[in-house]
Amino acid sequence: MSEGENIVDIDVCGLEPPEPLERVLDALNSLQPGQRLRVLIPREPFPLYNILERNGYQHASKCREDFLYEVLIWQ
Repeated sequence: MSEGENIVDIDVCGLEPPEPLERVLDALNSLQPGQRLRVLIPREPFPLYNILERNGYQHASKCREDFLYEVLIWQ
């Protein structure tokens, strides 16, 4: 599996809460071992961070030049 195949991308921009959170959690449940999830979201998802940490996930976030947040999640 190449690096690109190890990352699953989802864009939750334009969705109203709680749909972005629900989509991220659904995507995490469908990841295969070794895969990571990359989320594009218009605001920093502080509630998501708590859920991830409670469930054994790690994450790294960055604010892009277009002011969207890119969050990489893995276990």
